[in-house]
Amino acid sequence: MLFTHPVCLQHDTGDYHPECADRIKAVLAALESEEFMMLLRDEAPHATMEQLMRAHPLSHIDYVLDSVPTSDGHHHLDPDTILSRYSGEAALRSAGAGIAAVDAVAKGEVRNSFCAVRPPGHHAERDNAMGFCFFNNAAIAALHAREVYGYKRVAIVDIDVHHGNGTQHILWDEKGMLYASTHQEHAYPNTGLADETGGEGIMVNVPLPAGTGSDDYRMAFTDILLPRLREFAPDFLIISAGFDAHAADPLAHLRLTTADFGWVTRQLLQVAEETAGNRVVSLLEGGYDLRALAASAREHVRALMGV
Repeated sequence: MLFTHPVCLQHDTGDYHPECADRIKAVLAALESEEFMMLLRDEAPHATMEQLMRAHPLSHIDYVLDSVPTSDGHHHLDPDTILSRYSGEAALRSAGAGIAAVDAVAKGEVRNSFCAVRPPGHHAERDNAMGFCFFNNAAIAALHAREVYGYKRVAIVDIDVHHGNGTQHILWDEKGMLYASTHQEHAYPNTGLADETGGEGIMVNVPLPAGTGSDDYRMAFTDILLPRLREFAPDFLIISAGFDAHAADPLAHLRLTTADFGWVTRQLLQVAEETAGNRVVSLLEGGYDLRALAASAREHVRALMGV
């Protein structure tokens, strides 16, 4: 099932900002071809305060929502993290998409779901908005899966080229949670070293040198991340699906191909089949070359659909 909402296009980050509405337009256009005719689609609902507060204190939620401009214009929480008139609703819908996707999968209505939403979430820490992100969509979804449906071992696997410092920060001391990330080392936000292993939660960080291509990426996944994921044996799997590790992406320097995103998705689906009853929710994170983003998201969703 595909979750999105038109307000994600109205979150205006200003001229020349890489995290722009055209990203969602490109992804949705890529999913309009005949092979996706059977893809169920639904609108993302609002996340509630209770749902957001599993990952963020009320003070942070209020700070973000109270900072939203009431008319045209922009408000900068930092140089890169920008609010406009519809950003608050877009952020609530983006978090709500993950909640609805977990609901649909947990109730057995669908096998897996993909959330084509923005703003992204994985840089949002418990009490800090940063890196284009306001609320941590993946962490909110993971905690919802645990608290509402009782899943004991929830894993988030982050394939974005940038480390999800926010997801790690939120889940660091959350027992029964695993956060695993492949990312470019020494890139924004300069976190995600291999020795960052967590407290009560389990953190598996696999930093990759700039210039890493398909062969070394797949080897790192096969030799390090997948064995740790299988050892954890998640009963629910969430993917932070960033596509900015693509060679064409302007914001980083890994050298993946479109095919790599289909490959990594199938690897994760195999683990989910083994340990999680095929329960998978995927949420869009980064990806800033529009053609590469569209092609990579298409491969990701094709894999999720099994086509």
